[in-house]
Amino acid sequence: MDDKRRMEVTTAGLNLIAQALSIYDDRLRLSVCNAPFQQMFNLPDALVTPGARFDETIRHLVVTGEYGPIDDVESFVAERVEQASAFEPHYMERTRANGRTISVEGSPLPQGGWVTVYTDISQSKAQETLLRTRSEELSGELLSRAEELASTNRKLAATITALEETKRQLTRSEAQIRLTAEMMPAHIAHVDRSGIYTYSNRRLSSIMPGRPSHIIGLTLRDALGEGAYLHIAPHMEAAYRGERSVFEFTYTPSARRIRVAFTPDGHGGFYILSMDITEETQARAALQQTRRRNLAAQMTSGLAHDFSNLLTIILGLQGRLKRMENLPEGAAALVDGTLAATKRGGALLDRIGDMTAARPYRPRATQLDRVLLDIAMLARSTLPDGLRLDLDLDLPKTPLLLDPGMLQDAVLNLILNARDACGTPGHIQLNAKLVGQSWVELSVTDDGPGFSPTVIERALEPFYTTKGSDGSGLGLPMVYDMTQLAGGTLELHNVEPTGARVTLRLPLREAPSVSGGLVLLVEDDADLRSGTREMLTSLGHAVIEATSVEEAASLLEAVPDIALILSDLKLAGEATGVDLARSTAVTGPVMILMTSLPADDPLHQDASTLAPVLQKPFSAQDLADLLALDVPA
Repeated sequence: MDDKRRMEVTTAGLNLIAQALSIYDDRLRLSVCNAPFQQMFNLPDALVTPGARFDETIRHLVVTGEYGPIDDVESFVAERVEQASAFEPHYMERTRANGRTISVEGSPLPQGGWVTVYTDISQSKAQETLLRTRSEELSGELLSRAEELASTNRKLAATITALEETKRQLTRSEAQIRLTAEMMPAHIAHVDRSGIYTYSNRRLSSIMPGRPSHIIGLTLRDALGEGAYLHIAPHMEAAYRGERSVFEFTYTPSARRIRVAFTPDGHGGFYILSMDITEETQARAALQQTRRRNLAAQMTSGLAHDFSNLLTIILGLQGRLKRMENLPEGAAALVDGTLAATKRGGALLDRIGDMTAARPYRPRATQLDRVLLDIAMLARSTLPDGLRLDLDLDLPKTPLLLDPGMLQDAVLNLILNARDACGTPGHIQLNAKLVGQSWVELSVTDDGPGFSPTVIERALEPFYTTKGSDGSGLGLPMVYDMTQLAGGTLELHNVEPTGARVTLRLPLREAPSVSGGLVLLVEDDADLRSGTREMLTSLGHAVIEATSVEEAASLLEAVPDIALILSDLKLAGEATGVDLARSTAVTGPVMILMTSLPADDPLHQDASTLAPVLQKPFSAQDLADLLALDVPA
């Protein structure tokens, strides 16, 4: 039944009542009235329409003489409005200007406003008058008492009505409170001074599986069991002494962690609030582990920085030593052993980084079309019969600066996800193209069912998976992490008529072509400068050096033939390699930055948006890979 129909039915019912009735809301606007109300006071239709103002109704009644002669109409109206604004339950009888006598009974409503019932008691009053005039035998006192009794009875009836309404409201409020308590994900109870439950919201079994739900009248020991009772007994004694307490214990039968709060009631008993906090405890333990890992990362970051610098120096020195002529017999083997041990040290740093920080992004000169063709060859061997993988590549032939290892992992992951989403026969499409002069765009499209709204919203959250126990929930987050490290973007879409597409864009950076050119090496550590200079000269470069951004700027201004800048991030002075990269971004030489800072360091992240970042320690081969050069034998 709609609201209009409900109002019509309500009004029809109210019109059958003999008394006049009106209900005004807390804004002194008419909510509803019945026909006898209009008829009793001869009110126009406008004043019995919902929304009619109370003050206008009073003013109309004054003007029409309802209250007899009134000298100051507005003052009278204002007084009645003030009384209505502070409305209180009342009963009164008054004689109208037309000689009729009415009783007026008013009661406030819980949500604001009031209801008033007007009863014409003229006949009852006439009978009382007639009784007084014709019953000379009755004493005046007896008649007066009878009149008082009649008036009292009427007031008592009004009071009973108000009490019944109050009782109904209290009953409904109590039911709502009990329902709320029943729905709480906690056990709420009260225990008296003798240890007996006097109230319970029947949630004990949900907190402590195996225990009863109906425990009113039971003792704590009987309701909880001996094991749980022993845990709470000391705190229970403190509650009897008037002391509040909050504590936790493990409920052995279910291995659930329970938090309990005891609050004395001031009369010898106490209230109990019990909650299952097992998930919270697990999350707290995971957070503590994360904090420990972060602390380990902070402790190892500084050590790794210095250690990587030492390894870089060793690699440079050993490379120089290996190229020396007339080495003693066995020296070459020792050099190879030293180089192998140094590389193992670099691998150890990588493992430490894997445990405490994100995997570093190592860009190098990459022929992207070849990498994607190799990936397609690997992926096709995993596809079932009837599932086709096609490529559409529109890429330049020049090498691009990308991390081929990370890129292979990411694209393979997307293809395998598409394989799992497709049926057979099915189709997967891998596209690669340039977008303007800024981006390399890779997309993997399948003709499976597509992404649900929840998946699109949560797919990049670590450990979120729709594959059940077969999925780790780390595939797409890994792709997203690689994209972020490269300074790119990742988007998920559904395609028509059916299917899904994952699109990632990576910054378009061509590999520097500086074969044999002049290199400006900016490094404040003398040993690192020496080793890196040796690597550059072995690759056929002439090298000039600086230790700070200020020195580098002076050399750039004085020497016009610099083809490449290779700069550390942390330099002498306040300025960093990032500042140098920004100052030369438009018209300066090719820029490569190097650092031993982890990939999640803010300075490293800023650097990756400006230029390729070479992670220390690195070898001559790593540097040659970045520059697309061949290492001399």
